[in-house]
Amino acid sequence: MSFLSRLFGSTDEPAQAKSKLTQRLKRLEEDAQNAAPGYVGSSYNRAGDMALREGDPERAVGYYGRAIDEFLEDEQPGAARGVAIKMMRVRPRAVRALCTLTWLDLAAKHSATALLHLRDYVEAAKEAKQGTLAARQIYEMARLVPSTEFIGAVADALDELDLAKRADEVREWESKGGSPAVVTDPEALAIACLKAAARSNERLTAEEDKGSAEARLKA
Repeated sequence: MSFLSRLFGSTDEPAQAKSKLTQRLKRLEEDAQNAAPGYVGSSYNRAGDMALREGDPERAVGYYGRAIDEFLEDEQPGAARGVAIKMMRVRPRAVRALCTLTWLDLAAKHSATALLHLRDYVEAAKEAKQGTLAARQIYEMARLVPSTEFIGAVADALDELDLAKRADEVREWESKGGSPAVVTDPEALAIACLKAAARSNERLTAEEDKGSAEARLKA
């Protein structure tokens, strides 16, 4: 190595560091694929932490998202919440994390934080041009929960998303104390919300993405 290379460091060092990180992350991905049920999310969570420590927040967010998916599938809401909060520290307007946190708040009957996360979720979804998907999620939330305060907040959010017909429908549920499909048993509601959270990372198909938002949301 030349004197200048020793003095200032090799120009290849960033590339070498990135390559080493990729290799380490690949090993954690292999660990996730071979992990026993209930432990897959932990490997992805560690991968996210590693990527973040090494200065790669974009990859960290990707791994955190996969960790959330696995924890929800394994019915570990506490772990899923913890990773979602970490994701929010990296990307405060992370749409997926806000959606997950809102569902988990409803499952745990954390009414105040559910309202706060609902507001932030809708705002972040509008900024990210994911309003249609957010509308689908919050409509389902209002359909399940017995909280008239939350149902009313969803109606207001649907108005913000220019879905007046859906907002009117949800306000009718509010006036009646819940939708026809409302889940009043706390344990059953927690299960329903956890299952919905596990599905919350679904994307619209190309066909669903055509036409107006109102048309896409017709039942």
